[in-house]
Amino acid sequence: MSTNGVAFNEDGLVSVVVQSRSGRVLMVAWMNEQALDMTINSGIMTFWSRSRKEIWVKGATSGNTQRLLKIELDCDGDALLATVDESGPACHNGTESCFDSQTLFEGEES
Repeated sequence: MSTNGVAFNEDGLVSVVVQSRSGRVLMVAWMNEQALDMTINSGIMTFWSRSRKEIWVKGATSGNTQRLLKIELDCDGDALLATVDESGPACHNGTESCFDSQTLFEGEES
């Protein structure tokens, strides 16, 4: 996949939703063009840290890597969906998903 068609925002970033092979959403992060190229070429999820203003490879310090299985571009070109094979928790808090912290609403199943 080339980065053609990716609509990076005014900061040169695109959001990426990372999901497990089972479809569970693990995290949402940002990529610039370099991080996307590195991810595609290495097969290891690589992101742009907006707070540190630098590239970071998922698991470089924790060992909790995410191996890329597939990456898809949404219909508008402004968001990515990455399916990964993860080794260890996705969240820096040690939870499997960054969405394990707080439920804001849970309706009844029909």
